[in-house]
Amino acid sequence: MSRQTAESLEVLVNRPEELYELLNEAEAMLRQAAMAHGSAGIRVTRHDPARYTFELSDTVPFGETWEQTAR
Repeated sequence: MSRQTAESLEVLVNRPEELYELLNEAEAMLRQAAMAHGSAGIRVTRHDPARYTFELSDTVPFGETWEQTAR
């Protein structure tokens, strides 16, 4: 993982075999922040196969994770 704040994480994947482990770890970390926030869900943006951004979002219902692809 690269940069992170309490409300966002950037995941950089160097080895494809680590992809799911890193994504699951990032979601678990942000889920804890979402619980503290109490009203935000998690938005995951895939920028390319090796870069993902996880962030708390008030537009995503609490308790849900939505995925999108960067444009």
